Amino acid sequence: MNFSTQGSAQVSCRCRRGLNVAGIDWRLFSCFCLLSVGSLFVGADTLVLDDLADPLSDSWLTLTASRLPRLAALLLAGVGLAVCGVILQHIVRNRFVEPATSGGLDGAKLGILVSLTLLPGVGRFGQMMFAVVFCLIASLVYVAVIRRIRFSNTALVPVIGLMYGSVLSAVAEFYAYQNNILQSMQGWLLGDFSKVVQGHYELMYLILPVVVLTYLYAHRFTVLGMGEEVAGSLGLRYAATASVGLFLVAMTVSITVITVGGVYFVGLVIPNLVAMRYGDNLKNTLPVVALGGASLLLICDIVGRLMLYPFEVPIGLTAGGLGGCVFLLIILRGGARG
Repeated sequence: MNFSTQGSAQVSCRCRRGLNVAGIDWRLFSCFCLLSVGSLFVGADTLVLDDLADPLSDSWLTLTASRLPRLAALLLAGVGLAVCGVILQHIVRNRFVEPATSGGLDGAKLGILVSLTLLPGVGRFGQMMFAVVFCLIASLVYVAVIRRIRFSNTALVPVIGLMYGSVLSAVAEFYAYQNNILQSMQGWLLGDFSKVVQGHYELMYLILPVVVLTYLYAHRFTVLGMGEEVAGSLGLRYAATASVGLFLVAMTVSITVITVGGVYFVGLVIPNLVAMRYGDNLKNTLPVVALGGASLLLICDIVGRLMLYPFEVPIGLTAGGLGGCVFLLIILRGGARG
């Protein structure tokens, strides 16, 4: 993903197409609202509207203890993962990068496994901090490798990330096998929102300050995507800004993994779709990225709950399948244009 000063000006004009002053596409927002309402009424337990007026009814208990927490977790995870993807893509300057293709997700899983063996009583917040540290280190190593190697083919950047992630995943599996906790690791390999209930998801709200900080740094991340030389000439501290971005990514990925497991392709598909239509100026497009990420996860979750009704397919499968198909179409469309 190469940027230039002239290209940035063109992007700034193009990115407002279909957006209002706040940077929101109202058609997407309407779709998002419908999906959110639909998510509340899809599930094995049927909600009876008349019973919702009674706080002691089963429908009210299902709504407040399960459906609303699940909806909140879906929205936070979708927004956070989409924002993570766009941050990484600007740092690495490649559209095919997300936490799952840069080693960050596998680093977070390794951090959780290490916390389970070294400090088993540290709690979920302590496990999350272990995951943040390992994810941040893994991301820093990946970025350092990418910056050191000059690729003539941009497709090699995510390939290196996939190879790097495979190494980290192998290390994590060997560590889990050695400490007899391989079964615990399997629960994080696939995202699943079926266990999200009141009292077991609130850690996800830490994604909100991450999104706010990303919006405040949106212009800096946009300049970051123009390259180190251009960013430096514009007075931006490249290393410091990239470190902030990687920390925000590590926080979001770790919170998501510790709460619902690994979810793939959201940070890859949504930023590409948004950039194709609205451009790369994050100050204007970040709200659309957030709405798109939340909407994609809602679609995947509803499909997973209806596919084998009344049973449920984990969102890791539906997100991987649907997201993979959409991304393949994006690549084929780009190839046809080329």
